[in-house]
Amino acid sequence: MKTPVKVFYSFLFLLGVTVLFSSFQKEKPAAIKFVFPYKQAGLTERQAAAHLISRFTYGSRTGEGDVDAVLKIGLEKWFQQQLDGKIKDDSLNTLLHKFDAINLSNTEVENQYPRPGLAVRMAIKDGVINKDSVNKANGKEYRKQVQDYMESKGYKPQQELFRQFFNQKILRSAYTNNQLHELLTDFWFNHFNVSLTKNQSASFIPAYERDVIRPNVTGKFETLLLATAKSPAMLMYLDNFSSSGQQTAVSEGSMQMNDGMMLNGKAAAKAIARNRAKALTLKNAPAKKKQGGLNENYAREVMELHTLGVDGGYTQSDVTQAARVLTGWTIAPMGENGYGSSMKNLMDRVGDANLEKRGFVHDGDFLFVPTRHDNGEKLVLGKRFPANRGYDEGVELLSMLAHHPSTAKFIAKKLATRFVNDNPATALVDKMAKTFLKTDGDIKQVMITMVSSPEFWAPDALREKTKSPFELAISAVRSLDAQINQPYQLYVWINKMGQKMYFYQAPTGFPDRGQYWINTGALLNRMNFGLALASERIPGIKVNLSAMNGHHEPESAAAALVTYSKLIMPERNLTETVKRLTPMLNDPELMNKVETAAAKAAPPEMKNSMNSTGEELMMAKADQDASKVANKGYGKKASKVVMANGNNTMLAQVVGVIIGSPEFQRK
Repeated sequence: MKTPVKVFYSFLFLLGVTVLFSSFQKEKPAAIKFVFPYKQAGLTERQAAAHLISRFTYGSRTGEGDVDAVLKIGLEKWFQQQLDGKIKDDSLNTLLHKFDAINLSNTEVENQYPRPGLAVRMAIKDGVINKDSVNKANGKEYRKQVQDYMESKGYKPQQELFRQFFNQKILRSAYTNNQLHELLTDFWFNHFNVSLTKNQSASFIPAYERDVIRPNVTGKFETLLLATAKSPAMLMYLDNFSSSGQQTAVSEGSMQMNDGMMLNGKAAAKAIARNRAKALTLKNAPAKKKQGGLNENYAREVMELHTLGVDGGYTQSDVTQAARVLTGWTIAPMGENGYGSSMKNLMDRVGDANLEKRGFVHDGDFLFVPTRHDNGEKLVLGKRFPANRGYDEGVELLSMLAHHPSTAKFIAKKLATRFVNDNPATALVDKMAKTFLKTDGDIKQVMITMVSSPEFWAPDALREKTKSPFELAISAVRSLDAQINQPYQLYVWINKMGQKMYFYQAPTGFPDRGQYWINTGALLNRMNFGLALASERIPGIKVNLSAMNGHHEPESAAAALVTYSKLIMPERNLTETVKRLTPMLNDPELMNKVETAAAKAAPPEMKNSMNSTGEELMMAKADQDASKVANKGYGKKASKVVMANGNNTMLAQVVGVIIGSPEFQRK
């Protein structure tokens, strides 16, 4: 059976491009108290610095001289600074300043960016749109009515929020000085995945990354676990916000009864009488669909994906019992028209002064509602949770899961898989898990154990990780010292290469093994991306290839290949890479051939990976128009075009081939 790589060889051979991709078959700082054993692995200090950069940043910056910078600081001290994550980011903050939505609270988002369908309901409620005419109106007229209504109220389309969110991720990853913190933000978001595909949770995702994930990436695992469990994004995404130990109608009635019992004399008697009358009315009323009830989704995933792992030793009974423990965990009311109006009514009845006395817990956007909690006794993983414990037993459950030996091993293996290789050694995982348990789940200390271990520096760890499409795009713009004026264009290309950021639907998050990313279509799209980037055919992304080499023009394409390969991939043995890429240098039709082949080879799921809504396409129209301008002059006459910044097509083709090569795909 042909491997995807061998198919790719044949494909390029038919195109007349003889390049081999056989190499893809491998799949205030504290005092320094650790030493990296790179010398024992036979590495020089420069090679060790390059390895650190490849694993703990989004890629080396040619113009910044990253390897020399690491050597000047010292390997261990550099890593400690990256773990601390306190390096100033003034330039990045200036770039982010124009994105006014990325710092909004969830309540502000709810008020300014109504979810799809909500604006229509509000317009109908305000009498602007007749509900009987909604289905009769033609699409264009109907959308215009909704748009006019939103503008009159100062509302903005939700896609504008998401666009800013995508842009900030790209800019942070490309430009932050605290690269490891940004990588860990990506890692932990993926571990505790939530998806924009679920509309109910989508509007809460920007604050989820900003306030829940990013601040906790090198802290205690228990802190991160509890923060994700209480976040609106996770509560909505895995449905725990609706999980109840009782039916909603019953629990609200119980709350009203209990409210009455808090009163004195005649007031209490009247309250009880009202509730009895209401209960009788409900009994005689037509049956309605029951609301609430136990939902096991979060309980299952918090064990299987967030803590213990699929082989972590839990049973279906443990899932059910854990779900009972976590009933009543929901979202506090937010926004004038946002989520939680029923909860607001309930809280108003109880009164702010009585919330804590009555067992409610209101923490930011999180709300624990005692009347929705299952107060019975539970048994999870052999631990007994006595009856009538309330919110605290949920915290105790999560703490137990966070400190479980299976969790230590599961988290250690995921970190090692991300930062060492796709199949980390058992000895390394065991060392990391031991540190996890010894340090109360201190992520920073687990990372130090990993990098201080011989396994991190071993030959089977060097350049053995394959970049995801996002990592490829960011490492490419960093390696070319690109100026990013339209980050959304990179988002579009990352989608095209097979990774739609924040849209992975399953709670597993994107797989972290190279085999998932590499197939014929993906390889062609990566080469196509490299050529487009180097030739400035991606609008709003500027590169100055000549400046990378001190404005010294190479004598030939072959000389350019050697020179720029060393600049873009420092401290690597590039003899075989240069040999494999040389036949591609002088084909004037290369760009057209690769682009055509990429379009034909993409599988249906990749062709449809954008899954763009009409609104998203409208938001991208300006970038699409700019793209047409950027591509003008390319095609059969591309070899005659001289580009901005002194970049010529010979050099652009050489650099594009390097970016698209298997060696650059490795980290």
